[in-house]
Amino acid sequence: MLKDITLGQYFPGNSFVHRLDPRTKLIMLVVYIVALFTAVSWISYAVCLLFLALVIWVSTIPLKSIVRGMKPLVFILVFTGILNLFFTGGETVLVSVWRITITQEGLVRAVLMVTRILMLISSTFLLTYTTSPIALTDGLESLLGPLKIIRVPVHELSMMMCIALRFIPTLI
Repeated sequence: MLKDITLGQYFPGNSFVHRLDPRTKLIMLVVYIVALFTAVSWISYAVCLLFLALVIWVSTIPLKSIVRGMKPLVFILVFTGILNLFFTGGETVLVSVWRITITQEGLVRAVLMVTRILMLISSTFLLTYTTSPIALTDGLESLLGPLKIIRVPVHELSMMMCIALRFIPTLI
């Protein structure tokens, strides 16, 4: 199971997404994450999913690699889904046994939450798959550069991120 973790691995390529500036990728990832967390309807989730599918297709990263990276997260996804399913109240009761109640609203929320997490993780995987750790570090340091004014150790933070990404395969 641990062999399937692909987070932090870089897949060299020459696609449009590979050639994008790392700062652009980081900003787009933050905007995408904000869009995911502000999505409230099926339509907004569909738009986010279509955008993610388009970027995966343009990046030429095999979908199998992204799915393989999700295997270690199955427990978190199932746990999140169960919590949302059983602990979201609502008016339309689907199943009620003893104190356990499953409502239609809980079912919808569970599906949306698991979908949100899958899209969030897939987008971050895509960032690390298409950007080398050094380029990612340089991009992050450049974006956080203005924080040097208030004495935030931007270079050290960026280097810690780079070292963490490089040691994921070693730790596995």
